[in-house]
Amino acid sequence: MGGDESGPKGWRQVVRILLVLTLAGGIGLLATWGFIAGRGQAAREADRDSPAQVPLRVNLDEGEPVVILDADARDRSGVEVITAEPIRYQDRVRAYGTVIDLDDLTTLHNKYVTAVAQLQSARAKLAASKAAFERAQELLKSRAMALAQVQTAEAAFGVDQADLAVAEAQLKTLKATAFEEWGTVIGKALVDGEATVARLIERDAFLVQITLQPGVSIDPPQTATVWLSGGVMPTEVRFLSVATQADPKIQGFSFFYMASGESHLLPGMSVLAALPVGAPLDGITVPGSAIVWWAGRAWVYLRTGADAFKRRPIPTDIPADEGGGFVVPVAALPSSPAIVTQGGQALLSEEFRSQIQVGGNDLK
Repeated sequence: MGGDESGPKGWRQVVRILLVLTLAGGIGLLATWGFIAGRGQAAREADRDSPAQVPLRVNLDEGEPVVILDADARDRSGVEVITAEPIRYQDRVRAYGTVIDLDDLTTLHNKYVTAVAQLQSARAKLAASKAAFERAQELLKSRAMALAQVQTAEAAFGVDQADLAVAEAQLKTLKATAFEEWGTVIGKALVDGEATVARLIERDAFLVQITLQPGVSIDPPQTATVWLSGGVMPTEVRFLSVATQADPKIQGFSFFYMASGESHLLPGMSVLAALPVGAPLDGITVPGSAIVWWAGRAWVYLRTGADAFKRRPIPTDIPADEGGGFVVPVAALPSSPAIVTQGGQALLSEEFRSQIQVGGNDLK
């Protein structure tokens, strides 16, 4: 007899076949699911590892970048804005100064005072000896005095004449030295005993020699401003005269100015100076905190719209009196500009970031 396919043995074979097919299908489904899940995980990891793409905040206005920051972004970046008002200013020439040690002037003054006293004494002695000689001559005529006594009086008179000539010559020499070393103004003040020299010697005032840079020539203004390095303690000084000698280290035209004794200056100090020239002009003071230095130039950010900021270059020829900023002519900036005084560096960073992102997108 042949085998019965419908018997128990045949059913067992069918079941085995169905189990094999089921397992194969399950394994295929698992493999497919694993492949899909793996791709999803890889994509999530790639997104997590890639840098977050912050929205670009820079537009172009006639080819110039404009940073767009809303109020929240400005608060996070610490951006502060002020409206600058025009001021009156004068263009100024930068120069260098030295507070002069006046030991030589003091010595010369003492010598001159002594010479004056010696001259007055010589004149008094000469007047007395002259009178004595004249009386002796009269008495000789009446034979009331011996010739020897007359000759003694005459000799004394001659000595006093010589002493007077020496005193006059010494005083003349000191006078010439005063004018030669200190000029007509200070020299005349020394000779005439004016208060200017007394104030300098007693340190109620200080003498500052201000020297222009080589090649610069201006008429000295009546007042100028000097300050220590870094803009510390600006002080107004008053013109006295043209200096009699140039500063050997600078080789420019020099002037003498006088500073108050309360200016905290001391002999030997080196100072910077600014001398006003020309007619007063309209300008704007830009504080140091508003300035962004880039590519060797000074820039400021101006608010050109509710949320828009544009970078503008400024000249740095005229330093402000304090704060490390500059006075900028009105022509260089719009009228009453809204200037970013804090956060300018953050705006500059936004510009650079936009350039990097745009460049990176171009490479994709």
